[in-house]
Amino acid sequence: MAAALSSLATLTGCGHLPFSKPDESAAACPAAVVLKPLAQTAVFNTPDMAARPTDVLYYGILSEVDAKCSTSGDTLQASLDVILAAERGPATKGDSVDFTYFIAVVGPGDQVLGKKTYGIRIGVPQTAKRAGVTDHIEAQIPLRGQAPGALRIVAGFQQTPQDVVFYEHFRGR
Repeated sequence: MAAALSSLATLTGCGHLPFSKPDESAAACPAAVVLKPLAQTAVFNTPDMAARPTDVLYYGILSEVDAKCSTSGDTLQASLDVILAAERGPATKGDSVDFTYFIAVVGPGDQVLGKKTYGIRIGVPQTAKRAGVTDHIEAQIPLRGQAPGALRIVAGFQQTPQDVVFYEHFRGR
């Protein structure tokens, strides 16, 4: 026990531990979150607004947004990795699906300061039930004098009216 305490005392007195110093050039990023109500979507085999779970070709899942930032003047340079997955539904045809999702910057009072949509195709091998991708996005966010911590980066699937009706009637899968 005395040897362990002696070793601990020796380590705490060291001038350099094996930890790296934080990168001074990295800027604080706004919180990056997936909006839970828009984290799932579905693609249907029918344009019918009364689509049922048996009409789903693919489900889409937006699970995470990771952000790294730096600043250049009054602009925040954000490097985003968005993780998305596709899962086969009961009516699946084909081996890929296209989804549309958005990234928005939200300011104080939940004011949307900017929004951009992105299309992504996810291939699902015939032998698999699901597959996922990481979509990498570089974004420039004007700060307009605001601190990055005063903003939020939000992501979600761009829902169609059919999606909204479907999820009102069939919560989850």
